[in-house]
Amino acid sequence: MSLRNFLAEMHRKGEILEVKEEVSPRFEISSILKEFDGGPILYFDAVKRYDTKIVAGACGTRQRLCWALGVDTENLYQRLISAWQTPTQPKRVRDGPVSEVVEKARLSEIPILTHFERDAGRYITSAILSARSLDGEIENVSIHRLQVLDNRHLAIRLVPRHLFKLWQMAKEYKQDLDVAISIGTHPAVMLAASSPISLGVSEFDVANTLLSNRLRLIKCENVNAYAPADAEIVLEGRISTEKEVVEGPFVDATGTYDVQQKQPVIELINMMYRRDHVYQALLPSGSEHKLLMGLPREAAIWESVSKVVPSVKAINFSIGGCSWLHAIISIDKLVDGDAKNALLAAFSAHPSLKHAVVVDTDIDVFKLNEVEWAIATRFQAGEDLLVIPKARGSTLDPSANQETGLTTKLGLDATRPLTKPKVKFEPAKIPSSKRATKIIHALRKSPLNETVVRGL
Repeated sequence: MSLRNFLAEMHRKGEILEVKEEVSPRFEISSILKEFDGGPILYFDAVKRYDTKIVAGACGTRQRLCWALGVDTENLYQRLISAWQTPTQPKRVRDGPVSEVVEKARLSEIPILTHFERDAGRYITSAILSARSLDGEIENVSIHRLQVLDNRHLAIRLVPRHLFKLWQMAKEYKQDLDVAISIGTHPAVMLAASSPISLGVSEFDVANTLLSNRLRLIKCENVNAYAPADAEIVLEGRISTEKEVVEGPFVDATGTYDVQQKQPVIELINMMYRRDHVYQALLPSGSEHKLLMGLPREAAIWESVSKVVPSVKAINFSIGGCSWLHAIISIDKLVDGDAKNALLAAFSAHPSLKHAVVVDTDIDVFKLNEVEWAIATRFQAGEDLLVIPKARGSTLDPSANQETGLTTKLGLDATRPLTKPKVKFEPAKIPSSKRATKIIHALRKSPLNETVVRGL
């Protein structure tokens, strides 16, 4: 399964908007991506100074991710969790479309974008990185931002997760860590690479389960790493365990600039690609970025909260919360106290979570006015507020301690108290009639200043 297979399906569904005007990869493409964020997939036919075409937004809506996995929205979390729990090894093949051309790595040949005005330079933002421990026992696949330093060197932002662990293990033996950098992969592979699974479980195996055993991997020629055989571009390189540079500034999911830090350097060796390859771009802080980061964490919270309360109806990592720092969770509770247990389970499942609100199932978590109404009518700060000071949070939050990641977490139990009659917390309703419904329908269809309803 490949990105272009998915794009062909999205073309049939009318999900792709073609941009035929020549545009520059420096700011122009990113400004267009921002304007259409959360909308159609954008396909750029003419990129200034490059023959390569650019596509962006493949993972930009929840519906498209559901199509990619062949599942409806109601079963999305279950589909992800099932794949995490039942990973299956993909087929290894000797070659594939991505190995049509093999040559020395030259980043100048790739239309890598410069996104925002204060960015440190060009950044690869949509690549998945696959690496194996030196003994080959552990494989990790994850997404990391990559700053272009020159034609054959990148700076990689490593956070203390699994790739960082493999890098530390290699550092103990004073060896650089081999890595394959794959650009242009199926959305299922990107979702798997974003998933919070245990060290030792390969995200490629998770992706293969999501793709019903149709993922194919190819062994890189120059490094001890595998890559999707149907990717558009693969860069082979090594993460240095000695060389570091200051990385950034760079805009992350919050839409603000992340702190600059010394980060490892990747030295590239070779690149392989399809002859007619397409470069996959991803706008930092855009909907695609937020969905890939947030959706797997929503599923993790759903799984965790489901273990402590009778049922979980829905979870929303709100856009205003950067799809990372805020969660709204609707539950069916049996006793008062269930909501606080749900809050604690949510914070445990997603350590970067800063603020969480738990509501009853009559509240639509995707309608923020309903959520605010629940807080206004069902929440009492003296009884329903959970405050956790000096907890591990996200260094992406500019208000947190960005060196230690310490933050104060806030949980709101906005569920109705079971000690009072349910009717006191229900919104008032007006009895409907067919006649009123007919008039309302006519009014909605009429121009504002010309509407006259007669015979009342």
